[in-house]
Amino acid sequence: MTEYLTIDGGTIAYDVTGDGPLVVLVPGIGNSRSAYRFVAPRLVEAGYRVATMDLRGAGESSAQWPSYSRTDIAGDVLAVIRHLGGPAVLVGHSISGGAATIAAAQAPDLITGIVELAPFTRAQSFSLGDLGNSRYRRGAVKMAGTMMGSLSSWKGYLDLAYPGSKPADWSTDLAGVEAMLREPGRMKALQKMTQTSPADAGAQLGNVRCPALIIEGTLDPDWADPHAEGTAIVTAMPAGLARLEMIDGAGHYPHVQFPDETVSLMLNFLQATARA
Repeated sequence: MTEYLTIDGGTIAYDVTGDGPLVVLVPGIGNSRSAYRFVAPRLVEAGYRVATMDLRGAGESSAQWPSYSRTDIAGDVLAVIRHLGGPAVLVGHSISGGAATIAAAQAPDLITGIVELAPFTRAQSFSLGDLGNSRYRRGAVKMAGTMMGSLSSWKGYLDLAYPGSKPADWSTDLAGVEAMLREPGRMKALQKMTQTSPADAGAQLGNVRCPALIIEGTLDPDWADPHAEGTAIVTAMPAGLARLEMIDGAGHYPHVQFPDETVSLMLNFLQATARA
């Protein structure tokens, strides 16, 4: 059942299922909290209280906000965790991976661990040599169109972001994403999120004090070398806090393409970091 938390600027939609230590799941841009439809039930079954929340601008949260930075998203997440009576392990995908870094640095009393799935947590750079990677090049073209407000470009990006196998409900889910983004203000919110910089998250990497798990897909089109990106995030955190895991064959959505592998990694991490 959807619940709503009113904060400065609008309302954040979320739901809570299960009992046990709190785990909060936050999706990436252009998606609702249904992106965790294969993950949340498995975590509940394993004995966790799982909250999934919609980003500002997406899902059932308010569409129009003053801004959509990772710092803004981190504030939304911390408000939800406080409301639910944390502490929590925070799981963030893509832009929300960066937000998880900020939240952990800002409120170490509320965050006992972070899991970042294909995170945009550092300021991005590329070389001309990167464009020789066709997967990366095609993804960059589709994201450029999305930054200009093209829904068709976003749908094209999603096709690339799920290389090889698609989830069984792919057509239904894609139709739901399109319907959501056709609601007033939501495509504009997505567009603005694509234009934000991860620099605010990168500046906080050295201030994280809780354990961190970084999960990357080997075929993620957002980086010419996903392993190098994940390694750079781990290296920028205090020594010994973070570790990187790669999921072979996964694109930008490992939790949807390979939920069994993703949840297995998460459960091992949660056993050491989650607490009631």
